[in-house]
Amino acid sequence: MRVQPTRILRFFGVRLLSSAIVLLGVLIVVFALIQLVPGDPVRLALGTRYTPEAYAALREASGLDRPLWEQFFSHLAGALTGDLGVSFRNGQPVTTTLLERLPATISLAVVGLVIALLISVPAGIWSALHEGRVSDVIVRLTSQFGVSIPDFWLGMLLISLFSVTLGWLPASGYVALTDDPARWLRQVTLPALTVGLVAGAIMTRYIRAAVIDVASSGYVRTAISKGLPPRVVTWRHIVRGALVPVLTIAGIQLATILGGVVVVEVVFAWPGLGRLVYEAVAARDYPLIQGAVLLVAVMFIVVNLIVDVLYAFADPRIRVS
Repeated sequence: MRVQPTRILRFFGVRLLSSAIVLLGVLIVVFALIQLVPGDPVRLALGTRYTPEAYAALREASGLDRPLWEQFFSHLAGALTGDLGVSFRNGQPVTTTLLERLPATISLAVVGLVIALLISVPAGIWSALHEGRVSDVIVRLTSQFGVSIPDFWLGMLLISLFSVTLGWLPASGYVALTDDPARWLRQVTLPALTVGLVAGAIMTRYIRAAVIDVASSGYVRTAISKGLPPRVVTWRHIVRGALVPVLTIAGIQLATILGGVVVVEVVFAWPGLGRLVYEAVAARDYPLIQGAVLLVAVMFIVVNLIVDVLYAFADPRIRVS
């Protein structure tokens, strides 16, 4: 059945409207929470350069001398035009600072998700198809260990093994992919492996559960009773039917990594959004915190929208209507 263009436009229109409401809610909540944080950001930004005149001038320039409602609507108007204000720490536009950190975050997220998928998809499918056997028990125990292990401890363990003991990979540093691909790959490997192993352990459990659930469904039993080859039943019916929950958990993990894996980025001195937010919170850099949280919310919404569209390709029963 062909989907009418009006239904597609209605689908995206509803999603855009709901996304706008979510972003407005995020702005309100973050602005309200920031007002409850103790400490004076202007005083911290000035440091030893503090004078009453400089303090008053910076408060006026940053708009903190205005009423709270006026500050919020000013921030809202700036967000609509892409102007997220100026950082208290470095005096640079928040938008520029975020865009400088975004490539590092995207590269870590993409490589980490690829590693997670390479681990979780075959392990989850194999474990589900051999439910109750020794291999299934091994996969479940390994994934449980991966879920339970702290990511900062795993990161330090990888540094100790591959950087300190073997000397194969650097423990920190970042270079853009376009500047030096070989060096970029060496530097992204350890943090992406840390992120990918933890995410892969989580995804393995979801994929195993999804495959087991689909394998016990009625249409799979019908396919088996018709005498279809096991390989056809496995890949065309079971695995394809389990793609929807797999896409869901993969989208969640991607959005989580894009949002910034703070501990991993701090351990590996990775210049991503997570470390940026950590530094901004420590410095009470309100404009940078608000801009980073807004960017993370936008990335979550975009990833969820892409996953929703992919549902229709993964399962023909799902349509825009």
